[in-house]
Amino acid sequence: QVHVVESGGGLVQAGGSLRLSCAASGSIFTSSRMGWYRQAPGKQRELVAQITSGGNTNYADSVKGRFTISRGNAKNTVYLQMNSLKPEDTAVYYCNAYFSPISYWGQGTQVTVSS
Repeated sequence: QVHVVESGGGLVQAGGSLRLSCAASGSIFTSSRMGWYRQAPGKQRELVAQITSGGNTNYADSVKGRFTISRGNAKNTVYLQMNSLKPEDTAVYYCNAYFSPISYWGQGTQVTVSS
């Protein structure tokens, strides 16, 4: 059973930075794709950024140029560096790890950006 754990959320002022971390444990395989999603109150969960095992990345238009996703040296770890944060970035951020054909989710970490 794969277990996904996120960390690094918190409260920050607009214009500040946060770094989220995610680790997926319990599999001998490398996840083919890991990503970050977020869900704000009253809104649907949306993709923020994802990265493949080959290093290809994909970002939501709203975070391009501000957020950077990267894979860690440890297997099945991923980071999300968030700069120039805006109040509209406030949400619960979820890490997703895809081990074909199953997608695993973490419990989420709260990010709150004050104006």
